[in-house]
Amino acid sequence: MARTQRSGALLDELGEPDGIPLYRHVYRRIREQVLTGSLASGTRLPSTRTLATDAGISRKTAEEAYAQLETEGYVVRRGGSGTFVAEVSTRRRREIRLAGRRTLSARGRAIAATTACVEPSEVRAFGAGLPALDAFPFDVWQRLLARRARQLDARSLVYGDPAGFPALREAIAAYVASSRGVNCDASQVVVVSSSQQALDLSARLLLDPGDEAWLEDPFYPGARAAFLAAGARAAAIPIDDDGIDVAHGVRVAPNARVAYVTPSHQYPLGVTTTLERRLALLEWARRSGAWVVEDDYDGEFRYDGRPVASIQGLDRAGRVLYVGTFTKVLYPSLRLGYVILPPDLVRAFVNARTQIDGHPSTLMQSVTADFLSEGHFAAHVRRMRSLYRARRDVLLEAAEPLRDRLTFPTTHAGLRATGIFSGPGPLRSLAKPSRGSAVSGAFMKAMIANDVSGTLVDDHAIAARAARVGLEVAPLSRYCIDVKRSGLVLGYAGLSPAAIRAGMATLAEVLW
Repeated sequence: MARTQRSGALLDELGEPDGIPLYRHVYRRIREQVLTGSLASGTRLPSTRTLATDAGISRKTAEEAYAQLETEGYVVRRGGSGTFVAEVSTRRRREIRLAGRRTLSARGRAIAATTACVEPSEVRAFGAGLPALDAFPFDVWQRLLARRARQLDARSLVYGDPAGFPALREAIAAYVASSRGVNCDASQVVVVSSSQQALDLSARLLLDPGDEAWLEDPFYPGARAAFLAAGARAAAIPIDDDGIDVAHGVRVAPNARVAYVTPSHQYPLGVTTTLERRLALLEWARRSGAWVVEDDYDGEFRYDGRPVASIQGLDRAGRVLYVGTFTKVLYPSLRLGYVILPPDLVRAFVNARTQIDGHPSTLMQSVTADFLSEGHFAAHVRRMRSLYRARRDVLLEAAEPLRDRLTFPTTHAGLRATGIFSGPGPLRSLAKPSRGSAVSGAFMKAMIANDVSGTLVDDHAIAARAARVGLEVAPLSRYCIDVKRSGLVLGYAGLSPAAIRAGMATLAEVLW
């Protein structure tokens, strides 16, 4: 004879429905007991009338819950006899026993072991990943968004072009040609969800396991993550006051397949690569058949002099992939970036793009296209450039009392400033540079000005102390491979002048 389950025990501590229909809440409670074995196969459940009375719910709710359980095969309802737990294989979720080999692929292990660049989710001194969202032109954006939303029809809801919304590709090509000196047309533009996706695609398509790739030292974590995930070996190429040391790269990794560079505003030091170095890089790429991935992540924001033209515009051999993003210029959750490709790479990148996520939101691409083509983007960049210049000046003024401890050699561009430690503090042994490493000029002078002991300030310890008083600062040594440097990376773009001054005053207390 089947055991009958008491309704009171069936729904003990029913609790709040958490915003879902009450019948679903009842259904989930009973289903969980079936799956975990608390309700054995063949157990007779209370009638809907009894369940409703004892649980304080309506009979309609009880009926809907039983109907859903029956539909999914958890119970069997027999006319005149009642409702019974079906013969189901129970899975004891709280007692999962892992069985069999559970190893990741080599690529999976590389991805899991590599930490990329994790951006901040809130504005906080001195998080380095957020623009001034308080100054975003919400009224213009909302108007353009509403206009595009009113135009939606069935044709707007199908899959989009994996290369990107055509009007946006046209607008991007026109923009980078006029403002960044990029030589391209719309057919070479592929719209991606972020610059990181562009780097991931580049690594997937241009590198085989075991290939070497030049990586600036200090480096951008996202690029290193993409290379290592592809099974490539990152060759650390030092940065000096002229940018990436091409001659060093040719000596230590002449057969590298890819060189990743941030020439307009090196991440994280802020150096601008000289014309001589740019031409040398292009000549090496042409001669060796390598690719240059140029990441122009914040090239719009140069405060001293005019923005520097791209390396891509100098390329006459079709070896440069130019990566840009709207994350820093507009806002991060837009999730739109782009890559300008040599014509013969476009088809491969588009095909690979279809295997990842298809395409970004067509609606948001169309709004962004309008924002560019109607002149709002250029006006926004001009306003933000002025705003960020003023906030940079506030940062440097507030940092003046720290000049004996922390100096800022390059602050001519970008949304953050990198300070180099030049005074006593928590110390760590200085690792010797690798053979052929070049560190010169302002950075070396800043590092050794007051450091007669041959050691570096422990910037990790200082960053940890800063975190305990509410500051978010990144230690410069985190981004270094061979040539060790000590400093702090401070974002200022998203902070008000008052927040910058208050944060710098707190940082001064940390340093002393």
